[in-house]
Amino acid sequence: MIGDELTEAFEAERGKLEAVAYRLLGSRSEAEDAVQEAWIRLDRVDSVENLSAWLRTVVTRICLDVLRARKVRPEDPTGPELLEQAPATWSTPEDEALVADSVSRALLVVLDTLAPAERIAFVLHDMFAVPFAQIAPIVDRTPVATKKLASRARQRVQGTPVVPAAELARQRRVVSAFLDAARAGDLAAVLDVLDPDVVRRVDAAALAPGMAAELRGARAVAEGTVVLASRSQLAEVALVDGQVGLVLAPHGQLFLAIVFTSEADRITSYDVIADPDRLSRLSLAVLSAER
Repeated sequence: MIGDELTEAFEAERGKLEAVAYRLLGSRSEAEDAVQEAWIRLDRVDSVENLSAWLRTVVTRICLDVLRARKVRPEDPTGPELLEQAPATWSTPEDEALVADSVSRALLVVLDTLAPAERIAFVLHDMFAVPFAQIAPIVDRTPVATKKLASRARQRVQGTPVVPAAELARQRRVVSAFLDAARAGDLAAVLDVLDPDVVRRVDAAALAPGMAAELRGARAVAEGTVVLASRSQLAEVALVDGQVGLVLAPHGQLFLAIVFTSEADRITSYDVIADPDRLSRLSLAVLSAER
């Protein structure tokens, strides 16, 4: 039975543990579950020399098991049925809390594309300054190999633009203007950023009943965009195959990505990619403030 003193010590660690678990899993509810499981396991041990390190290790191992299970048996709903859900099921309090922190949300999406061990190494070292020697036993690697995992993950998170800085900035302005207008449900503002002959294509995996796979013309595309305004709240600007695009990830897991073609200040076409095979081939990265 855990005594009052140990209970107080655990509660003092809870916030830090949930922060680690949230970045590892991308879900506040799963993070809270992982920390609660660590509490249950603490009750089964006789003594702990370094409570903070022990709890962090246990929580991380629990998260690693969750991440590995996701790769084997993805359980999140995908396909048209997700698009049919009410907006409330897309926007949880944890999602709304991230609306003001676009880098954090985009980062969670990119982290979700990493292998479990890469995500563990990167998050613990780069975000929480945990030494590689302490991370290595968790991911069953040597410290040197663990450092390489983090380095590989860092390169993927940061990405590499395939266009010059000036072009990247132009793309960002256009895509950001489109996203702002879509979020506001502002038809006129969406029209302002679309070329008159714009074409929008959507993968079958993201098509809701009655939704056309292809739309042509600014008016048709803008009206289709405004209809989905509530779902645009979870979209975020990111690097998609080295250029500025959008990613959408309800509950922190990638559902679709949008790839744009634009000229000057107008979007000439965009593709909504939701097919799992196509998504897996995309290179996603965080679009930093400096870019």
